[in-house]
Amino acid sequence: MTDQIRPRPGIMDIALYEGGAAHVAGITDAVKLSSNENPFGPSEKAKEAYLRAVHQLHRYPSTDHARLRQAIGDAHGLDPARIVCGAGSDEIIGLLCHGYAGPGDEVVFTEHGFLMYRIYTQATGATPVSVKERERTTDLDAILAACGPKTRLVFLANPNNPTGTMIGLAEIERLAKGLPGGAILVVDGAYAEYVEGYDGGAELATRLPNVFMTRTFSKIYGLGGLRIGWGYGPKAIVDVLNRIRGPFNLSTAQMDAAEAAVRDRDHVDRCRAENARMRAWLAEALAEKGVPSDTSTANFILARFADETEAAACDAFLQSQGLIVRRVAGYGLPNCLRITVGDEASCRRVAHAIGQFKAQR
Repeated sequence: MTDQIRPRPGIMDIALYEGGAAHVAGITDAVKLSSNENPFGPSEKAKEAYLRAVHQLHRYPSTDHARLRQAIGDAHGLDPARIVCGAGSDEIIGLLCHGYAGPGDEVVFTEHGFLMYRIYTQATGATPVSVKERERTTDLDAILAACGPKTRLVFLANPNNPTGTMIGLAEIERLAKGLPGGAILVVDGAYAEYVEGYDGGAELATRLPNVFMTRTFSKIYGLGGLRIGWGYGPKAIVDVLNRIRGPFNLSTAQMDAAEAAVRDRDHVDRCRAENARMRAWLAEALAEKGVPSDTSTANFILARFADETEAAACDAFLQSQGLIVRRVAGYGLPNCLRITVGDEASCRRVAHAIGQFKAQR
């Protein structure tokens, strides 16, 4: 009987998502620089809020996320009624795909974009359309050329993961206005807080009817272990997403910690400044050792090697030194390693190890 039970066509074509490694066999004090986590963790206020939530574990959480939406709105100057919350921005991306794409539809994203765009597209039965980038940077004209009457969603990570590159808001607006009718531009701002003065596409999502923005608490807020994200855009799109999301998709502890985190602007500012300082240092240190990278606007460096063989060998050497970085062949970048910008000690340690590796070649 079990051989007659089969998933919907296309599901088994989905490649399993592989997160950044967290352990090295035989090493107990490995430094994890593979998942773009904030090395300073969440703010003390977020930790305190999380601990207080223990007294409400027997109660169901709010279904409308009203307090968290209000806090996000206050922090970013947005209308809380146009905000939807989810278990990480991943869930928001999934809701967009389920709400707007299906068999016969197309979902467009760039070749080095976040892997979950393709996975959620395939899960809904829609057709993924991957568009070439120009020197690891979004090519707007290539995206527009790939769009047509079947296009329902266009995902644009800005800054992009794993390249770290980004494009300007004027270019994003040109893209939005050039899309076919019925298509939504989703600006994924997971790393937006790392860019001074950048709103992640919020103003465009306020003004234009076909722009939607996603954000996360997993990066600069240091709450990756709690899985909290949100989206913002036209009320009509938010209404669709709220109709298909689970009513209790966020726990009280998640919401309380996120509310405290988004209100603690001092912590965010400190993390942004320290990340910018060490990101510049790490990029320069690697370049001096013959390992170039594009200008990154996120909390990681995409280190480029001569070829896949050298990248794999460097990864193995770093692991032998207790340093875990991310191979990104699955993103179409087999000759690269993505290295999270950690604290100063971690950055100096990984730069020194890469220097040792290059000296041995």
